[in-house]
Amino acid sequence: MSWLEAEFDVIVVGGGHAGTEAAVAAARLGARVALVTSALETIGQMSCNPAIGGVAKGTVVREVDALGGIMGRATDRATLQFRMLNRSKGPAVWAPRAQCDRGLYRRAVRTLLERHANLLTIQGTVARLIMDDGRAAGVETLEGRRFGARAVVITTGTFLRGRIHIGTTTQIGGGRAGEAPTTHLAEQLEAAGLTVARFKTGTPPRIDGRSVDFTRVEKQESELGAFAYRWSHFEDPGLEPLTQLPCFITHLEDAGKEIIATHIGESAMYGGAIASRGPRYCPSVEDKIVKFPEAARHQLFLEPEGLETTEMYVNGLSTSLPAEVQLRTLRTVRGLEQVRMTRAGYAIEYDYYPPTQLGLTFQVRAVPGLYFAGQINGTTGYEEAAGQGVLAGLNAGLAALGRGEPLVLGRETSYLGVLADDIVTRGVDEPYRLFTSRSEFRLTVRQDNALRRLAPVAERLGLYDAPERAAVARRMEREDALTETARRTTIRPEQAAALVERSGTAPLSHALKVAELVRRPGIGLAELLAAAGAPIDEGGEALVTAELELKYAGYYVRERRAAEKLQRMGGFALAAELPYETMRSLTIEARQKLSAQRPMTLAQAARIPGVTPADLQNLVIEVERWRRASGPRGLVGQQG
Repeated sequence: MSWLEAEFDVIVVGGGHAGTEAAVAAARLGARVALVTSALETIGQMSCNPAIGGVAKGTVVREVDALGGIMGRATDRATLQFRMLNRSKGPAVWAPRAQCDRGLYRRAVRTLLERHANLLTIQGTVARLIMDDGRAAGVETLEGRRFGARAVVITTGTFLRGRIHIGTTTQIGGGRAGEAPTTHLAEQLEAAGLTVARFKTGTPPRIDGRSVDFTRVEKQESELGAFAYRWSHFEDPGLEPLTQLPCFITHLEDAGKEIIATHIGESAMYGGAIASRGPRYCPSVEDKIVKFPEAARHQLFLEPEGLETTEMYVNGLSTSLPAEVQLRTLRTVRGLEQVRMTRAGYAIEYDYYPPTQLGLTFQVRAVPGLYFAGQINGTTGYEEAAGQGVLAGLNAGLAALGRGEPLVLGRETSYLGVLADDIVTRGVDEPYRLFTSRSEFRLTVRQDNALRRLAPVAERLGLYDAPERAAVARRMEREDALTETARRTTIRPEQAAALVERSGTAPLSHALKVAELVRRPGIGLAELLAAAGAPIDEGGEALVTAELELKYAGYYVRERRAAEKLQRMGGFALAAELPYETMRSLTIEARQKLSAQRPMTLAQAARIPGVTPADLQNLVIEVERWRRASGPRGLVGQQG
């Protein structure tokens, strides 16, 4: 091999959410790591909405943290507003979400990276891979610098041949506004025989908050004080939260919808400039107007960008219309009549590589030593990128260090396992996003118990330092102590009377263990222990986990049995005439795709992207109901 400036165990290309997590993961294994990115100042950049978490995504952040990642730690240092979503559905499916200070988050990520002495950040644009007998063996930058490695992780996000579109006449090569695309590396990967495709995504305009009439919009305050929530299990407990800022809710109504409809042909997405597919669950405002014409209005969120700026993010108005049309549309919105637009929204097209070309370790099958993570795999979202980064970084590090078996997480262990299995085995036909419905274990795989699920993996791999191991031990001991206290503490009918009456359930006829009574809805573990004379010293998340494990123990057993049953149903026949469009227990996406593709068996349905395990369970019930209603005709072709 020709001259190299330096050699590493693992090189990570890209400094976004996937790249930073991959670099930290490999470094925690003890690998010598280089993170190469085109601009050190943009490491950890939040390219779109400065928010972390949400439904399923919040659980991923906790899982990344449990494996030693930095997304949760950076979020704790940058949270401007906290909300707990799904509050009406019970704590088992609560979903944390944080609005972050964009600048503070980016700086926190870089600080956390530089804590690792064996991790070097290098500024440079990677032009090509260095190959050695068909294996990835390093990278060369446009500046002519060459670095060797035993494994290379590519996490280039939207930069591979990225092209920005504003209207139909403005096209700018770029992976992000103001930053050049990566073309040489994209050409080399395509020349290596990898299948390449194009996706698109978009971003809304930003506005000057000083030009908003806040008397005409609805204020949404932070809930951080109500939850005292921490994303990371390991951050300093004395860390003071930032000043919390409100978000604001308003709506796009008829006047704005009319402007968009009139100018729809000038949109890059509807005017022919873009043919690629975008994320179904984060549609452009043009998509909303075209696909949901019956909607009276569309909700918009005005979200702060940071403590030291008045700029705001208009969540819900992603667009590729001309800048002038964007401004006119904004000024039809209540509270934004005099608004000043600081940045126009845009759409961006980019290369991705269908992830069926990967193994479950995220190594490219055709190129040993090469790993992909993030949007390059056809996914969307900061959290999905971070999750892939951790898994790719750990596997690249394990391989580079010759440490035996790779890490493959099962679906039953984590949303990270669901994500890996979904994209690698099923592929994607639109930008992939995690939802709770994609997991058949969503009651047992929760945001509050991520540490119990994944800390044994992290400890086996040696990812924790001594203080982190101690933090894990304290948390597990606390959960175990609470559970044991509930199981051994008896509560008498007169002690429980007020709680039982409040819950609307039947009075007790005899004494019960607290662990049994807590299964009733509306009765909490802490109040039961207090009523029984066994008060606890503290609450916190350990209490939440202990209570949920006791309260839903029966559901957890049934959930796993249902998953086992589903695996035996590969021969379950699906009639050609099944009325999928009437099956309301299925997601809209599943109904659409099943109607279009008409699979012959449940096994075939399982391989359709977007048809989730939860959909499959519901489909079995719907088919059996349809067969009973259809009589002998519904039994034709039935198998298994």
